[in-house]
Amino acid sequence: MTGVYNPLLVCLSLVVAFLASYTAMELSGGLNALANAKRRPLWLLGGAVSMGVGIWSMHFIGMLAFSLPIEVGYDLSTTAASLVLAVSVSLIALATASRGALSQRRLCVAGTIMGLGVAAMHFTGMHAMQMSPEIEYTNWKVALSVGVAIVASMAALWLAFTLRTSDVDNLVAKRLGAAVIMAVAITGMHYIGMSAANFAAGSLCRSGGKLDANWLALVVTVTSLTVLVGTLGLLGFYTSSLSISLKRANRQLHYLGTHDALTNLPNRQQLSLHIAQAVAECARRTSPFAVLFIDLDGFKSVNDSLGHGVGDDLLQVCAERLRQDLRHTDMVARLGGDEFVIVVENVAEMSSAVAVANGVLQRLSQDIVVNGLPLRVSASIGIAFYPRDGGDADELLHSADAAMYAAKQSGRNTFRVFEPQMNHTALKSLILQRDLHRALSDGQLSMSFQPKFSVASQSVTGVEALIRWRHPELGEIPPLEFIPIAERSGLIVEIGDWVLQEVCRNIALWDAQGLPAICVAVNLSPIQFNVPDLVARINGLIGAAGVDPCRLMFEITETTAMQNTEKTSRTIEALQSRGYTVAIDDFGTGYSSLGYLQRFRFDQIKIDGSFMRDLDDGGQRGSALLSAVVTLARALQIEVVAEGVETESQFRALGELACDQVQGFLLSRPLPATEFLAFLRCAADRVVSSERACAASTG
Repeated sequence: MTGVYNPLLVCLSLVVAFLASYTAMELSGGLNALANAKRRPLWLLGGAVSMGVGIWSMHFIGMLAFSLPIEVGYDLSTTAASLVLAVSVSLIALATASRGALSQRRLCVAGTIMGLGVAAMHFTGMHAMQMSPEIEYTNWKVALSVGVAIVASMAALWLAFTLRTSDVDNLVAKRLGAAVIMAVAITGMHYIGMSAANFAAGSLCRSGGKLDANWLALVVTVTSLTVLVGTLGLLGFYTSSLSISLKRANRQLHYLGTHDALTNLPNRQQLSLHIAQAVAECARRTSPFAVLFIDLDGFKSVNDSLGHGVGDDLLQVCAERLRQDLRHTDMVARLGGDEFVIVVENVAEMSSAVAVANGVLQRLSQDIVVNGLPLRVSASIGIAFYPRDGGDADELLHSADAAMYAAKQSGRNTFRVFEPQMNHTALKSLILQRDLHRALSDGQLSMSFQPKFSVASQSVTGVEALIRWRHPELGEIPPLEFIPIAERSGLIVEIGDWVLQEVCRNIALWDAQGLPAICVAVNLSPIQFNVPDLVARINGLIGAAGVDPCRLMFEITETTAMQNTEKTSRTIEALQSRGYTVAIDDFGTGYSSLGYLQRFRFDQIKIDGSFMRDLDDGGQRGSALLSAVVTLARALQIEVVAEGVETESQFRALGELACDQVQGFLLSRPLPATEFLAFLRCAADRVVSSERACAASTG
């Protein structure tokens, strides 16, 4: 018994096969791009159902296209089993093509399983007709159809895997072409399998009447097209949403690539681009512009003492203040750390850039409260102008940086306009930073000592240790020049250890010669003071030298003490509990809060030398501060030392104010270690002679 094919249904089966193949391509791509791993199983199962329905519909429409001269129907349970096989095969295909590496072995194994599954679906569907007698098959055609199914499955897996990513050129066209190839292969396998079936003359369909073939053809066609088109529509919507998300992510990545993550200010890359655009604009319209290089003063000590969290909050507030009062054409950017740059466009006169710098200094000088803690920072600003000080971003930033360094050297909290000689200063700074590493090992550092004297008796009461550096080529380098470099480079802690060792060595030398046991004051930089193991570090060095802790006094500046009052109190108490004394240096230059003197319990207060000049001028500022400090210090049993005493009138005024001690060029300059040894010996001899004369007169 022979049958005939309905050309319309044959074409329809090919269309459904094409839609199923293209859906498979889109599904593998969608699964590969799926960002949420938790949603993957649901998408995989839904895609397998959709693709399976498509493959099964192609198969079933192809069977319905075949007409026999008898009534034909299909067993429901067996038909359902063929559908389950189609979904299972689709699940294997999607899982293989959308994830992992598709090795040759994996392709062969998965393709073979998928091909056998497709063949099993086909012949299970044929069995659903329940013909009597049973359908006989031509073995070689069955083998050929299975072979075609396996090869077609391997090709489908390879194509789906290859075209699963969105970065393939002409992706849609390639997926459409691949779908055509897959559709022809799948339908070819189906019709080869159909041709292998032989129906005996007089065969009957035992399923006849259970499912009407014409009605079934309509339902299957409509259902499959609805499922496949709906799936493609859903994938199109997802792809569109994914595209929008990717564009949003790309914009975010571009923003992160051009802006600082902490302050949201433009970064160095964006700054360089902006300066390049300003240069081009200046060439067209002759409109000069200025570059302001800003470095925060004292930020490192805040970061080291209060933590990076507080430092980050402080930077954010400073960034917001830098934005204020700028024109929309100007730009403020963060280079990194505590360095910022402002580009001020259309600067007809230098005074315009100077006004911006003054505004920045004023806004930054206002108190900043972070976590309930009042903080204060200042800034050093360097100004460079285009085209006078540079022709591109690198040259302008270099010139502005050199001017900023000059502002640092001028006392900070100020600005400087670039001048050509500043390049020499900046170059010298780089040389010093390089050579400071060798200064310790090569013996270029040395100690000098400046005595402190009693106002009442003018006798030596103590001494301050001061570090000196003689560079082999540049000569004497002032401490105010190389100490900030040591702090920035991190060498200050190692240098501080060396200073303590040298002080202990000299104390041992003085004691060995029977000289008076005087206390030596050692300065602690903000970086040293905030080292976590400071007290233990000091104890280790002093203990190894065998020096009594009472012979050492540690001086910290007022600004350092106020950065973290709780930590300062704990550190001072720890030092004093071990026998050291602690002094506050440069008092009057920072917060100048007399209330803190009671809280910190310093052993000594050193009044900054700037107040001594006020005494000479008959001013009230120095006298008022000294009077208040001396009165409070008497009540708290704290000694008061006046620094920078250079004239007789200053000395007399200090005597009238009942100041305890003085230090300055009037009585003694800082002396090298060997000269101070001779000075100390002479001072001891004078004391002995005075005692003998006193004993003789009383005798």
